[in-house]
Amino acid sequence: QVQVVESGGGLVQPGGSHTLSCAASGGMFSIGAMGWYRQAPGNQRELVARITRTSVINYADSVKGRFTISRDNAKNTVTLQMNSLKPEDTAVYSCYADVAVKRYWGQGTQITVSS
Repeated sequence: QVQVVESGGGLVQPGGSHTLSCAASGGMFSIGAMGWYRQAPGNQRELVARITRTSVINYADSVKGRFTISRDNAKNTVTLQMNSLKPEDTAVYSCYADVAVKRYWGQGTQITVSS
């Protein structure tokens, strides 16, 4: 059974930076895409960033130029570096990993951007 675990949530001041990490574990498998979604209260869940095994990357328009996603295939980890954070970035951030035809999710971690 694949497990996905996020770490790094917290409170950040506007304009600050923060890093989220995510690790997939649980057996012998080849992970396809990994990425991050977020959901703020009252909003739909939105894709923040995704990265394929061959490092093809997509970002939401709202985070382009501010967020950077990267992954380590050997460790099955993905990292989201967030810079120039805004109050509107406040949300629960959830990591996912695609294994074969199934998507596995982490439990979600809260990022709050506030002074």
